Amino acid sequence: MGHEPTPLELMAEISLHSAAAPRVLVVDDEEAFRFLNTHTLRRFGYEVDEADDGAIAWKMLQLKRYDILITDNNMPKITGIELLDMLRAAHLLLPVIMATGKAPRDELACQTRPQPDAMLIKPYTRKALLEAVQSVLGHVNLTTTAAARAAAKIIFVPFVVQGSLAAAS
Repeated sequence: MGHEPTPLELMAEISLHSAAAPRVLVVDDEEAFRFLNTHTLRRFGYEVDEADDGAIAWKMLQLKRYDILITDNNMPKITGIELLDMLRAAHLLLPVIMATGKAPRDELACQTRPQPDAMLIKPYTRKALLEAVQSVLGHVNLTTTAAARAAAKIIFVPFVVQGSLAAAS
């Protein structure tokens, strides 16, 4: 007897077979996290490219179309926040998930600063990664409670920031 697919796995399979595989750019200077994210997303049918810093990612974003960007924040050369600022300044409306060890609350609290669409706090599970990606891409209507999101270490950031990030979680 094989592994019984979870509802999340079934939804991923259905959505991926009904349209072209979404293209994801994973940016992280930590090879282990980059590998885990890339491997997980490829296993579920996503087309994934990777970069080990924000400068390389910026060049890739100018050469290729992506459906979503997953980026760490604390990286050499260009941070995830700086990369997000560059995207928005160039009017690229690419959805962004910031996957980082510590939420950069002070930097993101500025109401005029562009915000990521979601944040994952390391360490997070593969399930949390897939739920965040699918939710941001609109594949799954996540109805999880704030407590479930907190347990999974997912923070959904509203497009219009209202005060601090504490209100967004």
